[in-house]
Amino acid sequence: MNGWAEGLQNAIQYIEDNLTEELDINDIAAKAYVSSFHFQRIFSALCGFTIGEYIRNRRLTLAGEELSHSSERVIDTAVKYGYDSQDSFTRAFTKFHGITPSAAREQGAELKAFAPLRIKLTLEGGTMMEYKIIEKSAFSIMGKAKMFSMETSYEEIPKWWQEHYQTGGGEIVKGMFGACMDSDGKSFEYFIADLYFPWNDIPKGYTTRIIPAGTWAVFPYHGKCPESLQSVNTKIWNEWLPNCREYKLSGNYNLEFYISEEEGQIWVPVEKVL
Repeated sequence: MNGWAEGLQNAIQYIEDNLTEELDINDIAAKAYVSSFHFQRIFSALCGFTIGEYIRNRRLTLAGEELSHSSERVIDTAVKYGYDSQDSFTRAFTKFHGITPSAAREQGAELKAFAPLRIKLTLEGGTMMEYKIIEKSAFSIMGKAKMFSMETSYEEIPKWWQEHYQTGGGEIVKGMFGACMDSDGKSFEYFIADLYFPWNDIPKGYTTRIIPAGTWAVFPYHGKCPESLQSVNTKIWNEWLPNCREYKLSGNYNLEFYISEEEGQIWVPVEKVL
């Protein structure tokens, strides 16, 4: 568990050391020894906000501190912390601090601060977590795919499910799976999908993907969605994985398998630790 916590803390420290530089999610994730896809999902589950939000809040915190006690021009501070224009910086700064950058220079101006994270993973209680390890051959899914940002996916994907059913998509694809597949570290492809068999036609606007053969850790959830699914998902990252010695994450994808409205599974690709 200490190694897992140290990896995450290494990533946080790398961010802190480079807040005035261009930060690449792949470089950040490498400090934690996981892919950018898994790192962002783990970070969001553990912290309750995205890695992008963390970086943005830390930069705006430091920008506020600097403006309050220096004569540096607002545009120079904006550029230093990654903003292309003074207008975009002013909007973000005002939203975060509640005052404009110019007002931050006034004596007694009240600013907000977002402290650096300190990752600590601790053992709490004796809660049981149900899971199984399975080997599965390759299989294909067919469904509707759409790109989502890591930043907004939690809000946007449920809306897309609603749209899928409201527009009659459920008559073509019932939605047995929700499949996340990494694209470029900042966004990912999400499928509303069913199993696909090669003798079936592929409707216009739909596509297929092959899920590779491999080992999966399968975690069931029971109860109303998305609350029950999100609860299990959080436990995977902050309880099961940090304490798992036999397996590590593998593959830049994972599956949600829906059995009924209140029952399903989360499938996470893993591989044996050598």
